[in-house]
Amino acid sequence: MPNRTLLQHPLLQPRVLLQVAAVCVFAGRAWQHLRFDAPYRTLLWDERWMKNIVAAFGMEWADYVTSPGVDAAIDAFTRGMGWFYVLCALCAAAIHRLGRPASRIVTAGGVALVFLAFLFTKEKFFFVGEFFEFALQCGTPFFLVWLNRHGSPTPGFIRWLKIAIALTFICHGLFATGFYPRPGNYVEMTMKILHFDEQQAGVFLNVAGTLDFLLSICIFLPWHQPVVIALVYAIIWGAATSVARTWAYFYPEFWDNSLEQWLHETVYRLPHALGPLVALVCIVAARPQR
Repeated sequence: MPNRTLLQHPLLQPRVLLQVAAVCVFAGRAWQHLRFDAPYRTLLWDERWMKNIVAAFGMEWADYVTSPGVDAAIDAFTRGMGWFYVLCALCAAAIHRLGRPASRIVTAGGVALVFLAFLFTKEKFFFVGEFFEFALQCGTPFFLVWLNRHGSPTPGFIRWLKIAIALTFICHGLFATGFYPRPGNYVEMTMKILHFDEQQAGVFLNVAGTLDFLLSICIFLPWHQPVVIALVYAIIWGAATSVARTWAYFYPEFWDNSLEQWLHETVYRLPHALGPLVALVCIVAARPQR
């Protein structure tokens, strides 16, 4: 069982952990927007959704989608969102000092993350699991703002945090087990890291997905020990899946390029480990000492 004294360390307090998690998700998304791209064209270049809006501005659809000016504007918007996420990360880091203005910016950043999750879901044919797999990433800013305002976790706070954890891991399990089309990079990363063949990787992912479902049930059980065990597993597995992309695609001879391309994907997934850690700290702290 986790050491109660260790979990009471100042750096492991819920607000501090949520600050780290929020900074990670905002910083990772900022790097993605500033260095690479984000799926805004999934919406803005969708004729079914946007044609009438474009026509309202007196522009033909063909002219709109082939316009270098429009393309440049989308790129500029993407970079602008990147700098907005940088601001959100800074506000999350200093939220206890800056107070309400920082809370409002962090909340706006959380709304932007929800919209980004919607765009990724649209890009993936509106699989519901794709959207709710972002529950911890999107929820972290809101949990931080709430805890910064109220000071200490309540049973309701812990319950909502558990819901976000369960949604994230259940939806990850739906992809891992093949309920939704299993992403090719899941198999590829498993093969690279564990040196499995494709069949072994498939078996491993089925087991991992099943454990995702199991932990999502166990964290709601009325008994302390199964909840703690499930959360410890969620911390370890959440950290492992966060690190997986950087680990699988890291090449020492091209270390700088590898980190530039993949490290941010680890960073913005760290709430998958930090969220369960916050829940564990809250639950252990709330349990009466014997």
